[in-house]
Amino acid sequence: MPEPRLTRVLVVDDDPLLCELLRVTLAIEGIEVTAAHHVIHAEKLLAESVPDAIVLDIGLPGVDGVFYCERLRESPRTKRLPIIAISGSEDAGVMAVAAGAGAFVHKPFDPLQLVAVLERVAGVAPPEGAATAEAGELRRLIAIAQRQHDLLVDAYRQTLEALVDALASRDFGTGAHSRRVCAYATRLTIEVAPWLVDDPTLEWGFLLHDVGKIGIPDRVLLKPSSLTETERRCVEQHTLIGERLVGHVPLLAGRGIGVIRSHHERWDGTGYPDGTAEADTPVAARIFAAADALDAMTDKRPYRQAVSWDEALTELTKERGLQFDPDVVDSMIACEPDLHATYESMQAHAAAA
Repeated sequence: MPEPRLTRVLVVDDDPLLCELLRVTLAIEGIEVTAAHHVIHAEKLLAESVPDAIVLDIGLPGVDGVFYCERLRESPRTKRLPIIAISGSEDAGVMAVAAGAGAFVHKPFDPLQLVAVLERVAGVAPPEGAATAEAGELRRLIAIAQRQHDLLVDAYRQTLEALVDALASRDFGTGAHSRRVCAYATRLTIEVAPWLVDDPTLEWGFLLHDVGKIGIPDRVLLKPSSLTETERRCVEQHTLIGERLVGHVPLLAGRGIGVIRSHHERWDGTGYPDGTAEADTPVAARIFAAADALDAMTDKRPYRQAVSWDEALTELTKERGLQFDPDVVDSMIACEPDLHATYESMQAHAAAA
């Protein structure tokens, strides 16, 4: 009787490049890969047919991967399906296994390692008679695919870094704002939603939140006096311009692009561009909105002077439940010493430069 074999695997990961790498790797093993970049797509594919196993990224946009793993274990159709969790966080991996994953593989990983784990968890045997020479050729092909993946990621990274620099050259003549607010938002994320830290797209979303301002005329962007209503509407387009500029870049394909589009939404629903309220705005964007406001108030701008750190915190507290998510404001107060230490460190570095 022939040994059971894996023939089809569903990969749920918001990194298209990683999905392609796994597709190439598993295809060499005779395993077909179907990729889904978010939970809704995965659910649609599972409704059509059930694969032999699932490779599940924990840092998914929208629905958290740990929660989705629990949901898969509750469904009669996927209750016993082998699930391999992948993540850059050991803590996330532990939570995934507790939620029902059969194994955890830490990112970055050797694709051959993932194949071995898949076969072990699925209880299938590797191909009979796999010669050492064939294994060496497989590893060589995977190495080529990995190198191509790394080169493409590096090219995207260089492009995004160039955009950060281009934005810095226009946005008040300094790149310090993007770096400071990125540091604030990252610390706040650890406090508010630590499971988001595993998403590599967030840092790029934080750094490039205002990339759409490249499309705003200098006479409006750098105007030293109050904006007219028409000028204000023009500036508000930068969130949509930014999304169009970098929305196709895989390094922003997770929650990062949501930050770029939605960081000017308000808790009370009066923000832009979509007027979303409360939890309808992505949590990463809600976190960033408070971090951005803190830096905006404590940094000198062409149209006004900076306020003190304490004054900025007082203003943020007054806007709790109005402009800002109450949980985010409370978390900001809780980790305020860390935020202020970052502010002082960057101020000292700028003065020394």
